[in-house]
Amino acid sequence: MTEPSSLPAPKAGAGVLDLLRQFKVDPSAAAAYAADCLARTKAVEPRLKAFEYLPTDVAPRSGPLGGIPVAIKDIIATHDMPTTNGSPIYRDHIPAADAWVVERLRNLGATIFGKTVSTEFAWRHPGPTVNPWNPEHTPGGSSSGSAAAVAAGLVPLALGSQTLGSVIRPAAFNGVVGLKPSFGAIPRVGVHPLSPSLDHVGFFARRVDDVALALSLLAGTSDADLHGRPLPPFEIDSAVAQLDKPRLAVVRFAKWERAEPEQRALFEAVINKLRSAGAVLEELELAALDAINWSAINTIMLSEATVIFDGLIARYPDRVSDVMKSHVESGKSRSAMEYLAAKAAQEQRRAALTAELNGFDAVLTLPAFGEAPRGLQWTGDAEYCAPWTFVGAPAVSLPAGFGRNGLPLGVQVTGRYRDDVRVLGAAKWVEAVLAFDPGLPPVAG
Repeated sequence: MTEPSSLPAPKAGAGVLDLLRQFKVDPSAAAAYAADCLARTKAVEPRLKAFEYLPTDVAPRSGPLGGIPVAIKDIIATHDMPTTNGSPIYRDHIPAADAWVVERLRNLGATIFGKTVSTEFAWRHPGPTVNPWNPEHTPGGSSSGSAAAVAAGLVPLALGSQTLGSVIRPAAFNGVVGLKPSFGAIPRVGVHPLSPSLDHVGFFARRVDDVALALSLLAGTSDADLHGRPLPPFEIDSAVAQLDKPRLAVVRFAKWERAEPEQRALFEAVINKLRSAGAVLEELELAALDAINWSAINTIMLSEATVIFDGLIARYPDRVSDVMKSHVESGKSRSAMEYLAAKAAQEQRRAALTAELNGFDAVLTLPAFGEAPRGLQWTGDAEYCAPWTFVGAPAVSLPAGFGRNGLPLGVQVTGRYRDDVRVLGAAKWVEAVLAFDPGLPPVAG
């Protein structure tokens, strides 16, 4: 097995922890690195279209994340940059205050490196961002720009959000690490809501250690966003603790046969490689979660989003996509009883998962059905992400190979609600065994 400490620096450039070590030895390197990030972004951006807004000042500041450029999804408020929410309604909107998570980043010394493209209000109408591996394919959504920017090596860390699959799926499509923490891990104050029962803040980076560090520094609570339950506190010094030869539940779900042949073949190869390295892997069905999660999560999302956006559509009918109008009309057809039943099922499945995963450290499953789809009008199917978003479980997407069109494929590691550190430890072990680095995509060349 390859130990994580022996993994070389990512081919696309240093990760967050690598950079922090460099800056500690040579503080002047931080300014040069930030300037280089901005120059490379300006050069690539006409092709990639990952950013809504680029920063004018990238001078490093002091703090635990001093010198680290962090790109911010454009539904997350920034007091000194526009926050468009992916909508022409907010084209010139500059919020009065930072989102909770942005304020925390600034206090930690991070450089707020512009705003990345989001689909319209983080829903399904896409923005202009292309997949950096092939511009004829979607980067996924709704955190399109954040995933693409990290994949292209423009920033080492980016914020995203997930309501169905908006971190895990684009991470897989772009060949980077994505983390959706447990529901309630990070306050969403200043993040435009889509469905408050499902909305999560998440991260993109190049290594598990880097998203784990971000979570350890950004997890918290706010009286203005009393959602979920806070994580048990933990700290990351130089790396997250790796689980040794974890016991993993292999979850395929009934939708397995719809996955692309290359994705299924890669998944089997990963299972064999992990077994050879000493992990215990056992098939687990989770039939009840499989049966209810897709209909229930859509009932919750459509119902809550309709309350949020119906008035906006009435005020600005010419500035809202037909896609959003259609979804809101669908939400109006959901009854109160359907919504309450879906919410009850959410709580039941979240509690049941703890017992169903008894004896397992984490779950190994797919993050998507295969490569990023061709075309930019659809961001891909979120059905493999939805079960874990539905129950609020932590989930990590890891790059693991390429498909027949030369686009990235991944695997997903998830687990019990609020067991984020264990899931990250299992994901780090899987990452070390696979030792797969996709490198830089063509758009960055």
